[in-house]
Amino acid sequence: MNLQRLLVNRMEHRIIIGTVAFLATLVLVGWVAINEGGRMTAFDREFSARSIERGASLFISNCSPCHGTDGRGTLAIAPALDSPLLFGHDFLADIHKERSSLASELDLPETTDARKDEINARLAELETEEAAQTQVMQPAIDKGYNPDEFSRLVDLGWSSSLHNFVYTTLVSGRPVSSSYWPQPMPVWSQTANGPLRADQLEDITAFVLNWDKGDNWTVDDLNAVNQFPKIPDDPAVAAQLQAQLDLLQQAGGVLPDYVGADTPPETILTGLADVTGDPQRGAQLYNGQGTPVLPCSGCHLVASIAPPMEGTWTRVQNDRLQLPQFAGYTGDEYLSDSIVHPSDYVVPNYPDKVMPSNFGDLLTYQDLADLIAYLKTQDQS
Repeated sequence: MNLQRLLVNRMEHRIIIGTVAFLATLVLVGWVAINEGGRMTAFDREFSARSIERGASLFISNCSPCHGTDGRGTLAIAPALDSPLLFGHDFLADIHKERSSLASELDLPETTDARKDEINARLAELETEEAAQTQVMQPAIDKGYNPDEFSRLVDLGWSSSLHNFVYTTLVSGRPVSSSYWPQPMPVWSQTANGPLRADQLEDITAFVLNWDKGDNWTVDDLNAVNQFPKIPDDPAVAAQLQAQLDLLQQAGGVLPDYVGADTPPETILTGLADVTGDPQRGAQLYNGQGTPVLPCSGCHLVASIAPPMEGTWTRVQNDRLQLPQFAGYTGDEYLSDSIVHPSDYVVPNYPDKVMPSNFGDLLTYQDLADLIAYLKTQDQS
């Protein structure tokens, strides 16, 4: 009590206490401010690392069947993403820079004849160096790489960032790519009837961009690329693709037998006749645990969004096939049509355009057969 009166009741002591408290607050605020940048940087690194980790899992599940598990592309099917071409690395940059500088100096009126001789001699040396470097890159050149066209974004006339290029391609797909690849690049965004959310697309983008090595790309990285991208308006694309398909066939490779989003129901049924469905794998696909990752269970678990999975096969037999428009249909044909062309028939009291319409581009005939085999187990009295 006496100590309290001594410290608080006297004005000078109050001033001292207030001053000390104020200074302590300043020190604390200053310490927080000084360390905030580092703390936020560490937080950003952790957030980025988690995003890349999630993106790796999504890439393996959805993208690797075409682009390869290592991201180096698959011959005649899809281009590499783990590639110096995507990130615009110029292996001849030093040679190009020096040659341009010497050529500019050569054109200057004040350049002496002696200096011109030196420049011409050096230009000849650079030509030899370029030929030697090009020879080292020959395995990549044989696969379609052009050392003078080292940037995918420049080749396409893309003026935005690489992040936007990867992300927007995931969002909207590239349907015209069917003219130079066996299958078009599918739509992945839920906003365009694809299976993935926007945050998942960001994670995949982060994973792809994490392959960038900056100035540390090597010729070995370049030569390890299995498939380089194609320029859509190149008149030689069709012939080149056919040649690569022939090589793939000779090597024993097999192209994924995708159904195709525009394939008619009767053609799908013919394709299904060549495969046998596995209900256990179908269950994995339905619940988003297989490859590709499908969002089936996410909607069909909510009765207000989509019909419940339970009793599917019973409803097909007892209800759907009794409708006039399905006269002559089999249960397999109805299910395959519902999966690939969901807008052909919309169950009453459920909205259209909710189920993605690009499953045909994501599913092989084996995938589709497995899903149907699983749904046929959902038989209730």
